Amino acid sequence: MQENQKRLQKLIDESERIVFFGGAGVSTESGIKDFRSVDGLYNEKYDYPPEQILSHEFFFAKTVDFYKFYYDKLLVEGVKPNPAHYKLAELEKAGKLTAVITQNIDGLHQLAGSKKVYELHGSVERNYCLDCGEFYDQNYILECKKSGVKVPRCKCGGVIKPDVVLYQEGLDDQTVEGAIYSIINADLLIVAGTSLTVYPASGLINYFKGKNLVLINKTPTVADGVATLVIREKVGEILSKITL
Repeated sequence: MQENQKRLQKLIDESERIVFFGGAGVSTESGIKDFRSVDGLYNEKYDYPPEQILSHEFFFAKTVDFYKFYYDKLLVEGVKPNPAHYKLAELEKAGKLTAVITQNIDGLHQLAGSKKVYELHGSVERNYCLDCGEFYDQNYILECKKSGVKVPRCKCGGVIKPDVVLYQEGLDDQTVEGAIYSIINADLLIVAGTSLTVYPASGLINYFKGKNLVLINKTPTVADGVATLVIREKVGEILSKITL
């Protein structure tokens, strides 16, 4: 681990346009469950498979059941950024990191201080009325949860939908374009906490033509063979030791 840490430090020191691409493994150290690991959400038992619950069709057909799952598993109260989030914010402030691209919907990067964040799958922090478009933050949805409201509704009476990308929905074009631009112009791409199995998001790393690709993930990924450096450790433990 020490040798890999030194190599990563050297790569960061020598780079000027670093982009970080992160998945669920970045937030597990904050207490948020991932989806596909042994103890992840997809291996828990529900009335419906999680992949079905988190779909566009299911949201509109069984909104009460969707929110039951959403309240219980995706709307996690009191979660705080971990050392990985804070170190990335430091790297950005120091002018080394040009963008964070995340598959997570928890908003922890912004909470830690990151400014340029491309949220490929949306965020629990943003919620909109399907009828009038009125915006509601996460606190409103949390209050609905605490009050026993089965489906959050707007003051106009419309159903409120989290601004998260469900199965059967496409990614936001502007977000994807910004992420691609950042990756194309990066000289170091750090991919962490993701198995790179969720498309189309994971396909974005194919746009990277820079000098060095670093993978930090506890399990193998499809890109291990083309990486400059592969580290099999927790993301926060590795990034926390980086010095500026």
